[in-house]
Amino acid sequence: MYDVKRHLSEVRRSLPQGVRLVAISKFHPEEYIMAAYEEGQRIFGESHEQELARKVEILPKDIEWHFIGHLQTNKVKYIAPYISMIEAVDSLKLLREIEKQAAKADRVVRVLLELHIAEEATKYGLTLDACRQLLSDGEWRQMPHVQICGLMMMASNVDDEAQICQEFQTAANFFNEVKQQYFADDPAFCERSWGMSSDYHLAVSHGSTMVRIGTTIFGPRVY
Repeated sequence: MYDVKRHLSEVRRSLPQGVRLVAISKFHPEEYIMAAYEEGQRIFGESHEQELARKVEILPKDIEWHFIGHLQTNKVKYIAPYISMIEAVDSLKLLREIEKQAAKADRVVRVLLELHIAEEATKYGLTLDACRQLLSDGEWRQMPHVQICGLMMMASNVDDEAQICQEFQTAANFFNEVKQQYFADDPAFCERSWGMSSDYHLAVSHGSTMVRIGTTIFGPRVY
């Protein structure tokens, strides 16, 4: 078995205080998650509803599950009863559906708005202008079962560290802008989720509060 505990400890030691780790456990078996759990890891990220549902059923109930992939509106109803955070809200339509299903489940679901900053067509997310529009329209204020807790983004998958840093800095500046304009009195709006296995050291130096790391902890995908 891949030495999950050792790799997890190495990642944790490299993170400054105040930066939380989301261990990306998608495509990895339950025993890998349990190995991390036994080391005290509680936040795990998944991106496929059926795989997540199976893991939720059999793994400890105090795990905080984050949905980190592109979420289709027709899947929201399945995860709304238990998901801790939906990290990739990329449209008002999705936000409305989360509100609807969270209301049915009688709970508040925490979400992050996903930004599309990287110059790659394969990335999802709101452009900065689209995010400004969504916030200024204000419909989210009438959603008592959704709590917007911050922003998330993925940097370009390139070797150019200067470009990656520039994208992280763009996200950090934008966070400050919307925090000041819309969430100045809301301490819950505090999360900046950027940085993955390949670039989290750079992300942390550009204001990240939450890094999403899978391969470095769990190794290559198992299934």
